[in-house]
Order: sequence, then C-alpha cells, then structure tokens
Amino acid sequence: MKLLILVLIIQTLSLTAAFSHSGGYGPAKVTCPKKSTAGDSGLVRRSRGLCEDESNWLKKRHEHTDEALKEFLKRAALEDFDVEQFFNNNNQSINIGLAFSGGGYRAMLCGAGQISALDDRTDGSKETGLGGLLQASTYLAGLSGGNWMTGTLALNNWTSVQEIIRGHSIWDLEHSIIAPGGINIFQTIIQWGEIGHSIQEKKNAGFDTTITDIWGRALSYQFFGTHDSGSAGLTFSTLRDVDVFQNGEMPLPISVAVGRTPTSKIINLNSTVFEFTPFELGSWDPSLYAFTDLKYIGSDVSNGVPESESCVAGFDNAGFVLGTSSSLFNQFILQLNTTGLTGIIYDLVEDFLQKLSDDNEDIAIYGPNPFYHTPYAAVKTIVEDENLYLCDGGEDGQTIPFAPLVQPERDVDIIFAFDNNGDSDDGYPDGTPLIATYQRQFSVQGNGTAFPYVPDQKTFLAHNLTTQPTFFGCDSSNLTDLTYVPPLVVYIANEPYSFSSNTSTFKLEYDEEEKLGMIQNGYEVASRCNMTIDEDWNKCVACAIIRRTQERNNEEQSAECAKCFEEYCWDGKLASEDVDLRS
Repeated sequence: MKLLILVLIIQTLSLTAAFSHSGGYGPAKVTCPKKSTAGDSGLVRRSRGLCEDESNWLKKRHEHTDEALKEFLKRAALEDFDVEQFFNNNNQSINIGLAFSGGGYRAMLCGAGQISALDDRTDGSKETGLGGLLQASTYLAGLSGGNWMTGTLALNNWTSVQEIIRGHSIWDLEHSIIAPGGINIFQTIIQWGEIGHSIQEKKNAGFDTTITDIWGRALSYQFFGTHDSGSAGLTFSTLRDVDVFQNGEMPLPISVAVGRTPTSKIINLNSTVFEFTPFELGSWDPSLYAFTDLKYIGSDVSNGVPESESCVAGFDNAGFVLGTSSSLFNQFILQLNTTGLTGIIYDLVEDFLQKLSDDNEDIAIYGPNPFYHTPYAAVKTIVEDENLYLCDGGEDGQTIPFAPLVQPERDVDIIFAFDNNGDSDDGYPDGTPLIATYQRQFSVQGNGTAFPYVPDQKTFLAHNLTTQPTFFGCDSSNLTDLTYVPPLVVYIANEPYSFSSNTSTFKLEYDEEEKLGMIQNGYEVASRCNMTIDEDWNKCVACAIIRRTQERNNEEQSAECAKCFEEYCWDGKLASEDVDLRS
C-alpha cells in the first residue's frame, strides 16, 4: 500500500510539473514606471480626489452610461417626463453604483441572478426585469461572496451570467473547492499540486505567503478556469489593458477588504476599509488616507518612492485579491479534517499549513507595505509596519460594500444595494449592514461621508423592509444635517420566490439544479418576480434614478413618481413607535 502511494505521489508530481505555469503566480521584477496612477512622483498619492486614470476613464464610461440610461428611461415611459429634455437640461452625468453583499456562494449565486436582471444581454430582461440598468451603471462594488460574482464577470472579459450558465467552463460548484475532483481523487491531487507549485513560486520570489494565497488560487480554478496559463498570472490591474474596460464599456469594478492593525485581531467600525480598483489600492479613511498604483504593489518603497530602479509586478493576482476580500473562508483550508479531504490530499495541503503562523489564519499579507512611511495617515500604526495586513471585507459588519460608493469624490447619485446576507434567524437579510454603514459616518473613520437615515434591525423586520425593495434617503431636504446629501439607496434583499435561497454561508457544493435555482430566484428578487408583483417596478426604479438630479434643479416630482415613492420609501417610522390601538 505504501509503495502504491509513493508511486501515485511521483506520478502526481510529474503531472503537476506538466500543468504548472512557471512564473505565473510569483511576482517579478520590472522597471519602475516614469509615471503612475499617483502622478509623476512615486507610487503613492494622498486621498484627495480621484486619480487621473479614473477621472479619464469616467469620461469614456459616461459616453456609454448616458446613452444606456436614456434608453432605460424611455422604455420606462414615465408620465409627464421628457427624456431628451431631461438630458439636454443637465450637463452632469448620473452616477449609478451597484453594491453586492458578502455571504459565500449564496451571495455569489443570488447576486448573479440579480445582476442578470439588470443586464440587457440577458434574454427577456428588458421585458421582465430591469435590463439596461447594468449598462447605465458607473460603479460595481463587491465584497467577499458578492465580489466572487463581480470579479468573475469583470475578469472574464466582462462576460454575462447568461453566457456562464449556457456553458462557460467556470462556476462548476458540484464538488467542494476542497475536493474539486469529487470521486476522482487523482484530479483533486493534481489541482492541489498545482496550487502548491504556485505558492512556492511566490515564496521563491521572496514574498510571504498565507492561507489566503492558497484560498485565492483555489478560487481561481472556479472563476477563471483550470489548466489555463492566464489564470495563475491574471492580475486585477490586467483590466487596464482589456479593450472593454479601456473603452468604458463596463462599470468600474471595486473589491473591498478591511485592514487589521498589526499585532491585533480586533475588527470593528473603526477598522480601515480598503478598496481595490484596476488602478489603485488604498483607503479614504483618515487612518491611511492614501492610494497606491495597484500594478506595482509588492515593490520595496518608502513614502511611495521605490528603493531602486526595479519595481515588482504581478503581486495583485486576481485570485489573491478575491481571496483577500473573502479571507473569512480560510477556515475551510484550516479545518481539513472536517471537509472529507483525507490521505494524500490532506498531507499535501497540511504541508503548506504547517509553515504558516496561527496569527495569519484570517489575513492576507501585502508586503512590503506599499504605504510604508507615507505621511498622510492621522494614526501612524498602519504606515509604520513593514507589512500591510488585509482581511475579509465584511469583518467590520459592513457586509454590503457601501464605503467606495459614498465617497463624495465619486459623486454617486444612487446606490442599488443587493443584500444576500444570512443575518436573521431564518437565514435571510435583516438590514444589519445598512445600520453599520449609517453608524460609521459618525465615527472617527467617517471622514465626511454621509449615508441616509435607516431604522433599527427590529424595524427592518417588523415593517417588512426586507421583503420588498425599500428606498432610503428619498427626500434630500430631510438630510440637511448630514455632511452632504448622500446617494439615494435602493435596498433589495434576498427573498424566496421560486427557490429557498437561504442556504448556509458555508455551503461549498451546489449541484446544477441548485445553482440555477439560486440564480433564477435572484433574478426574481431584482425584478419583483418578473414584474408580476408590480408591473410598474421599472418606472419606480426610473423615478429613483432621476430623483437627485430633480432635487438639485428644484424640479417637482410627477404624480406617478410620488406614488412610487409612497410605495417604496421608508416612511421614517420605527417599530418602537408603533401604537396598538386595541390596547
């Protein structure tokens, strides 16, 4: 038996070498750029305004969003509203942000259905959904499981959910990410061998590795394909070179993570929120208040200035970025004895884990620290450490990625927030993430951001604010005591229509029927059950989109839109204020 195992290991290592992508995952030395996203001097800039690259990209994106929004509004056919006149009277594009929550594969699949209802590439979405809204959106933010969905679409040449489910070789969830070959143990061994080779490449290049590296590489097989040389070397900043992004034909994808203070495991609303875009990594929070050129993270710098003429490229591996935003799931790699992974496979993976520190189980190490000795942080804790420590974007309680979209520099008019968390007792959302973001604006990390008033958790449930879409911040005149008028928030929570979509956050396997059932239910959540619950749902969405522009121009809302707002806007009442007249 031992001889058989030895032969199998030798065969596995030989096949692994054949399928390995030498130099794919390990970062490499490159010549430092003469000019980066930070400008002419160094790789880091102060968080004051958007970087030049994002500003230039926005001009291209607005050419597409303006036309897509015109089409969407015309199809909505609002009464007493002239689309062409509306655009002629306004020289400011409407910025729409889409935010998809965390929640593991449940969030990924529910979110996939929801975004497909917004995508005019989905058959029938213009008739039974909100087709075209995705094309009219400027920003696309994802966190943890929601980020798996947004990242998959963005990094597969802006593919569609419909294309994926019609036969794209990704999102095969029938077998656990731990044992992807199912009963084919040999296939599983090969994949883990390849992952081990990738991790070793990074270590050989002189960089620290954590369990997040393993987790991120494993995710890449599900999201970017197997045995594909582009998968191991695919970076988040690669999008800069993709035509569909360069031309502004897709929204700006934003991945969210949270910083963990060195030597501490405390995560709360005062933790630093980080964002990844194809251009930059950084934070608007005063605890850092800096951004760096994403393409060159991993370079040895001080105050953003490279220590030599050589920089590093390839550190921002796409799987590593998605794994960082979802590092909460590292526990699956840690708990190998409970996953069914045994024998040789267990030994292969356990060998990686024995070399990792227990303190790094839930984090990703970004070292050297790209913000080392930068002068902009109000508190120097982050910038004085040689490494930057990032973890799951939802660990601070903000499990919907609002933070990038409420920054006044981005001037977002409306946020469509898709909540696929399982916070309530029955595994469905209860409004918790909105409460967290609302509260954070008043903390030391608020830094002048604003978020509409929201009720407490009891009110969310008692007033059924999670069982149908709810608008928050409908009337800007009621928000004047905030630092500025925040975006209007359209909150859409996971709810069962045709499928019980309250699966566990830690469910790792979905057969084809389950996967398609989750996606279809997500479509129905976003479309109000294919427009059968409210045939005017697209009209009400249109009313919400134009609301901030109308308020800026002191334009009266039509009777039709006023009716929509009466239906969907939170009325400001709390459950504690309810009066039982029978008592």
